[in-house]
Amino acid sequence: MNNFNERLRQILLLMLIILLSILCLKELTTFLPGLLGAITLYILSRSTYFQLVYNKKKSKGLMAGFYILYYLVIIGIPITLAIMLVSPKVNGLLENPAEMMATAKSSIISVQDKLGLRLISDKSINAWLEKAYAYIPTLLNSTANLISNLAIMLFVLYYMLYNGKEMERYLNKIIPLHPDNIHTLASETKTMVKANALGIPLISLIQGVIATIGYFIFGVKDWGLWGFLTGVFAFFPVVGTMIVWVPLVIYTYAMGESWQAVALLLYSIIITGNVDYIARITLIKRMGDVHPIITILGVIIGLGLFGFVGLVFGPLLLNYVIVLFEIYSDEFVDKDYAPVSQPAQDSPV
Repeated sequence: MNNFNERLRQILLLMLIILLSILCLKELTTFLPGLLGAITLYILSRSTYFQLVYNKKKSKGLMAGFYILYYLVIIGIPITLAIMLVSPKVNGLLENPAEMMATAKSSIISVQDKLGLRLISDKSINAWLEKAYAYIPTLLNSTANLISNLAIMLFVLYYMLYNGKEMERYLNKIIPLHPDNIHTLASETKTMVKANALGIPLISLIQGVIATIGYFIFGVKDWGLWGFLTGVFAFFPVVGTMIVWVPLVIYTYAMGESWQAVALLLYSIIITGNVDYIARITLIKRMGDVHPIITILGVIIGLGLFGFVGLVFGPLLLNYVIVLFEIYSDEFVDKDYAPVSQPAQDSPV
């Protein structure tokens, strides 16, 4: 009876913990990308930070502050570049939306006339442009949300680094797994985070630079902006860069620049496209042997759940499912089906 009451108290307490955790996560949904980003940067920084603090006896607070400044510079560079390239277009649209929408509409109609196709009606063009213009306030709000998450990420990262040893000791205590399986889970987490958090941005940077060179060579207008957008969409595997260069090729051809369009098409397929393949089979495999299917499906899952940081945590979440199945099998299934040793039989005389 006492054992039953003890179990009941345990179950009720666990249910209360789970309920409160869900409630907290629900209220923190807006800042979830920042919290996940802090976890990502902690995993990337942990090894060198611990060496500086515990081996070289540097100040914990000073080193944590140094890492905050370092990541602020690293993250601030692409944000500043995006503002410099995109803000003139957004400001022009906000100042004179009618003129910008008329220019966009005439360009779409001109492309269709040159190609001899009428895929989109004038009514549909107007509707799409109005929706695009109405989306700008949402985009500006998203920018404010991005800055808030960046602040949360750096704030949480500071205290994760400062209290890293204590935090890891506590996690090892509360995770209900065998120590060997906890080590496996931690190892898989570090491998996946490093492969995606370092490998994917590096691949996107390489593709963006290669694409920008092609746009410049073949005379694409605003080649810097389109190169930057190609690098951003390169985060999405397989078809990411095509979202940018396919419309550019069509538009260039429709404007009468036939050889530039053909050359840009060949350059994008042969060089920009293959850079992604070569980089993934070299960089990603070197940082962590991540299967492409896990990457692609994980990105799809992660973007829906976590937003942009889902590019890292989507593949990690999918890989967790696989690893947890292996851990479950190791801790429970294999024990249940362990072969029973047979008694030794006397050898025949």
